[in-house]
Amino acid sequence: MVIETKRLILRPFLESDAADVYEYLRAPAVNCFASMKLHSLDEAQAEVKKRLGETEYYFAITLKDSGKVIGEIDAYPEAGEPHADQDAPRDTFSPCWMLNEAYQGKGYAFEAAYAFFDYLFSQKNARRIYAYTEDYNLSSQHLCEKLGMRQEGVFLEFISFVNHPDGTPKYENTMQYAILKKEWDRRRWNQ
Repeated sequence: MVIETKRLILRPFLESDAADVYEYLRAPAVNCFASMKLHSLDEAQAEVKKRLGETEYYFAITLKDSGKVIGEIDAYPEAGEPHADQDAPRDTFSPCWMLNEAYQGKGYAFEAAYAFFDYLFSQKNARRIYAYTEDYNLSSQHLCEKLGMRQEGVFLEFISFVNHPDGTPKYENTMQYAILKKEWDRRRWNQ
């Protein structure tokens, strides 16, 4: 599956993407990506190989004019309720997006996320899309709002991705945003 926008192509990862992936994962900008940190090009090559079979829900964000990978976006279908049985509809998605810091502030994240959300709603039968972001990640909050997502809540000291210098967990406040398909459809028709 390939998704094309004005300036971007969202596509499955290729082995040749390793150097670009290493460029943005050697120093992830926010703590929630700390576990994805890569320490070498060899690690990046191994990571890209893991992603090769992901063709439906995990995409490299590439510049249309050069093919450079500037980030990634993914989301997998899940039941809308954490205690749902196995037969429950898998119509809820929680996307994760990450962009190389050198390409932030140019509208690429919005362009990629908008196209990805539209794909999930129109082709993958998403009913609800929700996202988590740290309370200090103002650009991610702004992106959620620009996509028409509502803030649904704030979870205080919700999760820890890194430790303080003394080794104790550093808990972060997390905001949740969401949008329903009917809200997305209304928003699209009003543009």
